[in-house]
Amino acid sequence: MMHRLTTALLALVATFAFALPTVACATPGSQAKTPINAHAAGSTAAAPAASAPVGYQGEYYVEIIVFRALVALGSPEDWNAELNMAPTVSGGEAQTGTGVGHLVRIEPPSVYKLDPVWTKLRNSEDYHPVVQAAWIQTASDWGTHAGFNLSQLGIHIPGLHGMVYLERGVYLHLGLNIHYTMQHPPAGLGAPPRTTFVMNETRRVFFYQSNYFDNPAFGVIALVLPVTPQQTPG
Repeated sequence: MMHRLTTALLALVATFAFALPTVACATPGSQAKTPINAHAAGSTAAAPAASAPVGYQGEYYVEIIVFRALVALGSPEDWNAELNMAPTVSGGEAQTGTGVGHLVRIEPPSVYKLDPVWTKLRNSEDYHPVVQAAWIQTASDWGTHAGFNLSQLGIHIPGLHGMVYLERGVYLHLGLNIHYTMQHPPAGLGAPPRTTFVMNETRRVFFYQSNYFDNPAFGVIALVLPVTPQQTPG
């Protein structure tokens, strides 16, 4: 489901860039910092898309921003019908498995990478950022749809519920099955108060690149990065 939301957001964050950050090592008791697998510094718009190496079974840093639209970003639809729609899958593959990922830890706001995007959304006349969260996890096998509820990820926003799942087959995919019940939906969508909008989409994701999931009423910006073992200086 593509709306003018994507085009507007691409323009909004086209200048977003982040220096390659560090992620706290997941080894119990360790306070060392480990570099994120880094080879593409600079702007996410200019950086080459980078997938996880085939066979990579490490941990991933996942960060999302959920935001709502302040103006209609689509035309009126049968919003109740969306509650039963099948998920949209982009970049699917045939490989399946049974391995289930696990949540390593919730990350504190001090390590967030998408703060510049949050600021741009907050200063926009068309969007309002709702929540930002980050965590480290391993990936489930493709096709399992085994993920984490928003509450497990530290997200507690009235009317917002659902799950996020990260799956790995030959490629890496991020899936969102999120329901957002809004007291006051954007005008122009033909939606009465307390309409529930649904985002049910899985797509292939790339490292060092903002990944967009959108709906006429709200959207998600996601960043996924691999966490690599401690590197020896030099």
